[in-house]
Amino acid sequence: MTTTIALAGKGGVGKTTVAGMIIKYLAQNQSGSILAIDADPSSNLNMVLGLELDFTVGEIREDMLHKVKESLVQGGAAMGGLPGGISKREYLEYHVRSSLAEGSRFDLIAMGRGEGQGCYCAVNHNLREVIDGMSKHYAYVVIDNEAGMEHLSRHTTRDVQHLLIVSDPSQRGLVAAQRIADMSKELDIRIEKSYIIVNRVQAELPQETRAFVDKMGVPLLGVIPADVELGVFDYSGKPLVDLGDDSPVYQAVANMLKQIL
Repeated sequence: MTTTIALAGKGGVGKTTVAGMIIKYLAQNQSGSILAIDADPSSNLNMVLGLELDFTVGEIREDMLHKVKESLVQGGAAMGGLPGGISKREYLEYHVRSSLAEGSRFDLIAMGRGEGQGCYCAVNHNLREVIDGMSKHYAYVVIDNEAGMEHLSRHTTRDVQHLLIVSDPSQRGLVAAQRIADMSKELDIRIEKSYIIVNRVQAELPQETRAFVDKMGVPLLGVIPADVELGVFDYSGKPLVDLGDDSPVYQAVANMLKQIL
């Protein structure tokens, strides 16, 4: 059975860093393969993981729609089909699998650019089926979402075992986390458990922050300390998965995963 861990939160609170530490922990401590899905249009999880990214799912989707439009203009026999008689589902599956960035213990799919003009309902349905089908071959799937949660229900999956809502200690971050927690109950997603993680905490969690979290109705899984070493890695371009096991950031995330897995 595949265990899916999804991360959500306001932009800039450190979701991608947390996703990288989760993947590092799983690779070192759990058996089975890992699929990372970068659902943020900025697509920088590959840098955290030290993987080369050739192209994204968003680019595949736009290229397919361009080919369909060309077929319509030319009056093709399939009336909007793809050249060579290939189905849209087969086209997406082949190219999404080709876009996979492969590591030694984990692979990566990047969703990439957002949607352009036109209706994307059918292609999004096919994309979700393709990615769901691929995910079943992995023991763990870790999804780094954009600020909202649209990718979970529209593009990526509808089954999540652990939703980790990341915030920094600011009121803006916590308010966004509260909105995401409320929204997750309304979307067409099966979420087994949700948690709050507070990132970049100096010393101890402020009393005001803890009081806010206590009222959210979602349990606090843990806090992650602020750490200057992360900045050193970012400036030098080093993959964050190369942080030492003694890193306080990694240790904090590892202790959280020990609780939920």
